[in-house]
Amino acid sequence: MASLSSDEWRAICDKFTNAQNLTEVESRNDPENDPFRSKYKARELLREIYCSLKSFEVSEGEEDGGGESGDPRPSEQPVDGQREDGFGQGFSGDSPAGLRAAKLGAVEYYLGVNHVDTEELSAGQEHLMNCMKLLGRCSVSSENVSLFIHVRNQLGILWAGRDETETAQGFLETAESIYQHYMKEVRFELAYTHTMYYLAQVYKNLGQTERAATYCHSTLQRQLQLNQFNPMEWALNAATLSQYYITKGRYMEGRHCLSAATVISGLAGEVPSEAAAQESETENERREQLRQKRAEIARCWIKYCLNLLQDAKKLLEDNIGELDTDRQDELKRARRGEEEEEEKGRKSALLFGSEDTFDSIASLEEKVRCLFPLDFTEARAVFLVGQNYVTQAKEYFQMDGYVTDHIEILQDHSALFRALAFFEEDLERRCKMHKRRVDMLEPICTDLNAQYYLMIRRQLMFELAETYSEMMDLKLTLANRQADTQSLDSHTIKKFNHLCSASAKYFQMFLDSLCSPEGKVPEHLEEEVLRPALVARFRVARLHSRLISSSPSVQLDNLNRSLENYKYVVQYCETHPEAATTVETELELSKEMVGLLPLKINRLKARMAANN
Repeated sequence: MASLSSDEWRAICDKFTNAQNLTEVESRNDPENDPFRSKYKARELLREIYCSLKSFEVSEGEEDGGGESGDPRPSEQPVDGQREDGFGQGFSGDSPAGLRAAKLGAVEYYLGVNHVDTEELSAGQEHLMNCMKLLGRCSVSSENVSLFIHVRNQLGILWAGRDETETAQGFLETAESIYQHYMKEVRFELAYTHTMYYLAQVYKNLGQTERAATYCHSTLQRQLQLNQFNPMEWALNAATLSQYYITKGRYMEGRHCLSAATVISGLAGEVPSEAAAQESETENERREQLRQKRAEIARCWIKYCLNLLQDAKKLLEDNIGELDTDRQDELKRARRGEEEEEEKGRKSALLFGSEDTFDSIASLEEKVRCLFPLDFTEARAVFLVGQNYVTQAKEYFQMDGYVTDHIEILQDHSALFRALAFFEEDLERRCKMHKRRVDMLEPICTDLNAQYYLMIRRQLMFELAETYSEMMDLKLTLANRQADTQSLDSHTIKKFNHLCSASAKYFQMFLDSLCSPEGKVPEHLEEEVLRPALVARFRVARLHSRLISSSPSVQLDNLNRSLENYKYVVQYCETHPEAATTVETELELSKEMVGLLPLKINRLKARMAANN
């Protein structure tokens, strides 16, 4: 048969264009009951193209050299990740035989993608590996390097989807290696960006989080440079990456990712109005997408501010959880050198942006610090940024429709107040901050359906109990300061007892939630509630012993309830020795109180008998 003529080649190209149109455009309109109709039509065209290419006789000087006529596939299957270079050998990539192999390989590639898209993964794998076999017969050249990379990307995705992450890693790392040899070719930049993105996913699945973060950061950077990105998807990916940096204490990089996310998300435009959304389904979907993703970015900002405050608190607190002023002074003296290093660190960081966006990103970064706040003024500035994003996030994640998300945002808001309170020296103002926490969480805890939101209610009960306890300790500290000059008045005692009782009430509610419907206390505590349950028992015991009363009978009742709960902690740990390691401090104190309280109770009983 004759070699491929220009008319015949043009006909093949037209078929390929039609196949691509069916795949990329027409398939979007396929009916729900026949979702792959257009892709099946595209597959038939690709098969026709493959048959046409194979039917043409190889010209003189282009013999395959050993294979059957018309079948350029080698018998051995290349395996990526096992040979040093990972490149094809044999025909020159730009020779007639090499070009013919690449053309057939390209059709196999598109057939493979077609089968994967229609959920026929085994057939898709076979075609993709056929493409690899064809490419394995020729060296990499500027004519085929893009196909070398794309087919490995697709195989990497395929194997990653089967949780075969090491196999996926081999294909993707080979794609990266191929790119390194041809990195100066601009047209392959996008393919390599995809390789980096998929490698980031593979390294994440392998638990190599730092390597995954590096690849993810580079992917985002390249997408901006090539101007190949969807603003909202890019922004959400950058915001998500910030959470990795935050967990590693790398707040400069975390802040940069979040600032870039906020700026780039603005490129998606304004949120359509409610009126526009009601008139158009497209505008309604766009409004929902923009509002949701911007709210999710706001939540990432909240975590940034919260973690920065909490890490600063850990750095500054003494062994009883109060501000260590000596440590504070020491860190402030070291601050000047740290600020000088910040600029150097910034220059070495992987920065996002282009000429159009870099200034906007830098301007936003200046509005929130990345160094640890060391006093109340600095902490308050971080708190206010976080609180602003709380407001933004709650606008979308409202209680009606997003119960869990809304409550998580409230819990973060509460945690922001708690972290800020650590820096506040005025105890009255600190107490008011904790009162704000109670005011935002208590109504939710009361109204939440226990049947559907049991775990969340338990979290809220425990946090409210601890918050009331912190307020009680603050009130007692203030009262003790007053006691130097005057005795405690009835109002102070009443306030102290109210806070003490409220704390005990919520701890007890938490404990009651662990009981059976008949109210029976569980004989065995599950691992996830073991420590909270024993701590709650210990705290209830402590709280009852601290209640102030002028009535001996009330005092006796409180001491007996206290002893009962201390005994529970001791007895449970004796029956379940493995529990002792989870509450070592509480257990030691409980044993001590089990020995002391009976003496105190007997003395009180003796006084009561004498008075009678």
